Amino acid sequence: MKEKTSIGQEPIRDARSLGVPKMLILGLQHMFAMFGATILVPILVNQYGLPLNIQTTLFFAGFGTLFFHVCTRMKVPAFLGSSFAFLGGFATMAGMDSGIYAGMEAAEKLQYACGGIVVAGLLYLVLALVIKVVGVHKVMRFLPPVVTGPIIICIGLNLAPSAVSNASTCWWLALLAIGIIIVANIWGKGMVKIIPILLGVVGAYLVAVVAGKVDFSEVKDAALLGFQPFVTNFSGSVAKFDLSAILVMAPIAIASMMEHIGDMSAISATVGENFIEDPGLHRTLIGDGIATSLAGLFGGPSNTTYGENTGVLVLSRVYDPRVIRLAALYAIILSFSPKFAAVIGSLPSAIIGGVSFILYGMISAIGVRNIVENQVDLTNSRNLIIAAVILVCGLGFSSGITFQVGSASVTLTGLAIAAIVGILLNAILPGNDYQPGAGANSDASANLGQY
Repeated sequence: MKEKTSIGQEPIRDARSLGVPKMLILGLQHMFAMFGATILVPILVNQYGLPLNIQTTLFFAGFGTLFFHVCTRMKVPAFLGSSFAFLGGFATMAGMDSGIYAGMEAAEKLQYACGGIVVAGLLYLVLALVIKVVGVHKVMRFLPPVVTGPIIICIGLNLAPSAVSNASTCWWLALLAIGIIIVANIWGKGMVKIIPILLGVVGAYLVAVVAGKVDFSEVKDAALLGFQPFVTNFSGSVAKFDLSAILVMAPIAIASMMEHIGDMSAISATVGENFIEDPGLHRTLIGDGIATSLAGLFGGPSNTTYGENTGVLVLSRVYDPRVIRLAALYAIILSFSPKFAAVIGSLPSAIIGGVSFILYGMISAIGVRNIVENQVDLTNSRNLIIAAVILVCGLGFSSGITFQVGSASVTLTGLAIAAIVGILLNAILPGNDYQPGAGANSDASANLGQY
């Protein structure tokens, strides 16, 4: 049957059939879908005291997406936005005050955090090479849901105190943001349902403006147009490398790589094409990994494939990657406006706290879903021990462990300890019968099970 060229009926794989105006609107819709979460990452990192720049973040979201599309032969309709998985790492880096970090300025701490992100991106290339050589099945046996699920849970729970702290600055404003997000997500229709976070931020922000709780002093002073900080101050934005920072940030790549694999499988299921086979999971990992390393090298956060944009694919039934690339171009254009960045930076902490209430909880909930959908048997003592030790390590070592390696002071965060211990226990304890593809309810498993 020939595909029809109207949204909401038969899938449209070539958006050019709709005409340029509709293509531009579809690209704008994808930009709105990713926008709220992407700009929220630098806003939250700034709350920790690290000056992550919104302009730089937007630029590398757009640039990283275009680079990803080149690596995947222009076939995969995915958008790469800012990853929330690394927020715990940023928070830890902000609080580090021993060794070389004692008395260090926040801007320099950010440089070291970005160095860890560069290494995290390179780990994607290692996994891509291994997958290319040995295949997906053998690799995933070392990273089963019983390991990755609890790690993702710990990421969200570690961030929970930050949400409460920000929300407590004005509870009614935080509750308003939470209420808008819930209403939009549960009762919203069409586009409203796709962008609940953006609506929560904008709605609460407008109320805050009316209530006189927004400081516009920096907005007035900001230029309408201007280059990103990595362009005007290259030496101040380039990443720096230290073993402690690398051990804080890089292990988080384990969780983000698992998220990537799940997203690729979900997009494949949505579009009806097997992107894990063609262009190949190794290519998507390479695109995501190099995009992340490039962002970190010039002072941006790590990238990750966005499920929000997969939701837009389901809604619009327009599967043409060209509309995703339009959204990437929009993000790059907006990144050249300091005034726009200043408006975003004027958001009251309470609104950030309200949004974080939902967002951080959802990160942990995704970890729970990862365990449930893959049918992890927690009545099995082996699985229960692995999950229990990961959770205690991830939450119990709140200050991490610091030790000396030669003359260097090395700090392992709770998340890094949890990841290392979980992988080791899974490899050592007998009874590892995990088979990728066994989880009947998981899109990721369904696709990976073909190989």
